[in-house]
Amino acid sequence: MSVRYDCADAQQREDGLVAAVNAIQQGQLVVLPTDTVYGLGADAFTPVAVASLLAAKGRGRNMPPPVLVGSVRAAAALTESLGAYGQDLIDEFWPGPLTLVFHSSPTLMWDLGDTMGTVAVRMPLHPVALDLLRRTGPMAVSSANQHGLPAAAVVEEAEGQLGEAVAVYLDGGPSTDNVPSTILDLTGTVPKLLRAGAISIDELRKVVPVIDLPASPEAAAEEMSPADRRAAEIIAAAEPVPAAAAPAEPADPPEPAEATQAADPGPGA
Repeated sequence: MSVRYDCADAQQREDGLVAAVNAIQQGQLVVLPTDTVYGLGADAFTPVAVASLLAAKGRGRNMPPPVLVGSVRAAAALTESLGAYGQDLIDEFWPGPLTLVFHSSPTLMWDLGDTMGTVAVRMPLHPVALDLLRRTGPMAVSSANQHGLPAAAVVEEAEGQLGEAVAVYLDGGPSTDNVPSTILDLTGTVPKLLRAGAISIDELRKVVPVIDLPASPEAAAEEMSPADRRAAEIIAAAEPVPAAAAPAEPADPPEPAEATQAADPGPGA
């Protein structure tokens, strides 16, 4: 039976995160808010869970889900290399709506589908998503909708499409920005735009001068990258007020989830 948690309430937020972590560890699916649209998530390292995610959406292995992470170190561990531009792009735009496609690490024991040796990675700009990802590790996340239907901007839309296929729904309120993430492929010599989105070409070119337009992991924990530092600040700033001291009218803010490994428009996340 599916359970929904209102993340605007401090206690429900924590209870929901604990329930979501347990669900992920058991190979079940969860719906989470992101900075774009709601995402449907599963443990990236549990093939059966990823298969369940694709089945719930009505998609095949030819459309593998992107992976969301809660830290730059987690992203680096998934890739063979960040390449010439990866770290600079991460420092400038993460957490945020930029999905980067890398060659995946050959040592990874996972099965996201027909990825052709690549992985699409993003760190979402949303406190609930970041908190969950810090607790679970990398998650395969696609938009919380059935294939061919509109991405969910509110949790009720996700429930209506996915129903009991999902164990836990984390309600972060309405999405404030339904523009999908920009997807940039860094697997070639010249970065290639796979999907236009929230980050404009002009913004990208401030970091990567040349873009093909189609029709360090050992660092000490305290040596946080700019992106990781912003992620930590986002989580801290968004902690709900304890119930006893909550105002009479509490409010809370709230992603597609990403593209396929090399082209999945995934969740608009």
